[in-house]
Amino acid sequence: MQPGQHHQVINPLPPVVWLLAGPIIAGEILFGLGQTGLVGDLALGWRLDALQRFAFDPEILRQMVIQNTWPWKQVARIVTYPFVHGSMMHAVMVLVFLLALGKMVGEVFRGWAVAAVFFGATIAGALVYAALPFTRGALYGGYPAAYGLIGAFTWLLWMKLGMANANRGRAFMFIGLLMAVRLVFGLLFGVTPDWIADFTGFGAGFLLSFFVAPGGWRNVLAMLRRR
Repeated sequence: MQPGQHHQVINPLPPVVWLLAGPIIAGEILFGLGQTGLVGDLALGWRLDALQRFAFDPEILRQMVIQNTWPWKQVARIVTYPFVHGSMMHAVMVLVFLLALGKMVGEVFRGWAVAAVFFGATIAGALVYAALPFTRGALYGGYPAAYGLIGAFTWLLWMKLGMANANRGRAFMFIGLLMAVRLVFGLLFGVTPDWIADFTGFGAGFLLSFFVAPGGWRNVLAMLRRR
């Protein structure tokens, strides 16, 4: 190592990942302060208030479609819900996925493309969740967006295996493992329909990668020509 040079043990996260994680981190800090009671009794309900303001309610969207009215505060819920969580542990688990996968995807994708996957998966997850008539509970937390990044990471593996003429099915081992874990937890503790938004987010992230990855559209055209 030359004098004056510093070896980085951990590569820095792409700025877009910090921008996406920042509101979650800031929110959890505020909620933690609120729970201490040091900033007043009203602060004890900050998390609940945030969920009421920013979580996505499928029934609200259904009513907006029926009435053809689109108040922006309600429409905005479709992109705000991944930034509010039911507990600190819920937020921490999402942040683990977001920081790890955001780093891996962000090393290949440009910043705008990472954001496109994050919000594309968020929106797709909410729309499919609301499109099913049996979903009733509010949707909140960043798992659909995180699964979108899993989809983008899977796409990178899928492309790499394809270039190596290897079995591309191996790229889906991670999401297959997550599905198995969700199934086991569902059998043990009961199933909630939010898994629909999560796996929709995965599919959206995978498909969006064809278009937002560097050379993505050219890759699509090349694949179509080979068929």
